[in-house]
Amino acid sequence: MSSPSTTKHCVALVTGASRGIGRSIAIELARLGCDVMINYVSNQSAAEDARAQAEAAAPEGTRIAISRADVSNASDRDRLLDETRTTFGRLDFLVNNAGIAPEKRVDLLDATEESFNHLIDVNLKGPYFLSQAAARWMIEQRKGGALENYSPSIINITSISAFAASPERGDYCVSKAGLAMMTKLFAIRLADEGINVYEVRPGVIETDMTANVKAKYDRMIDEGLTPIKRWGTGEDVGRAVAAIASGSLPFSTGEVINVDGGFHLRRL
Repeated sequence: MSSPSTTKHCVALVTGASRGIGRSIAIELARLGCDVMINYVSNQSAAEDARAQAEAAAPEGTRIAISRADVSNASDRDRLLDETRTTFGRLDFLVNNAGIAPEKRVDLLDATEESFNHLIDVNLKGPYFLSQAAARWMIEQRKGGALENYSPSIINITSISAFAASPERGDYCVSKAGLAMMTKLFAIRLADEGINVYEVRPGVIETDMTANVKAKYDRMIDEGLTPIKRWGTGEDVGRAVAAIASGSLPFSTGEVINVDGGFHLRRL
């Protein structure tokens, strides 16, 4: 499979990019020629590894930086954008990828408020207000007129759990469904500002987050869970984000891009 062609100069901020899907997205955007700010929350070593891999994939002259911030924290969000502005001077793409799964899968009737609040804070509230602040900056840049052919986008990484109910992960499903609605809201509000908003919806993706359910999904995939009978990879998701960043969908906003092996298809 060929790589996307190099695009015009751009800067992307990818949250939760030290590992898993986020790391793959950062690498694919770097491969495209975007400067990338890799956000992480705690594992600096993993973030350094992600930066090294992105640099190795990128054209010469592409800049990759890392920034520690918890997207659920308002002051951290502000600092993350400030560091991106100081380092790169602009922002073309915000990729809201940072997200967590519940520590334990529990019956809906036994779920705790503590777990619910934590998932909503990280998976929904953080992206919501980071998008708000980033959109203001993007509007400022557009009105400034200094950036030629400036076409910014916000890209939200959700999950098939936005519509496929898992009663043992209710808080996770609600947070991802909220992120899907957030995509629509921002897409409508920002269309007149020249900012497109997209939802990339991964399916069963092989990462460390899904390692503990590998045997279960191996069996389900083999039995026909998805028409394309394999696990998805971080690279699959990264390539979808890179397609958006390359400018291939200029007349689309609020769109859902399924990266799920066909899981969303209804069959009789």
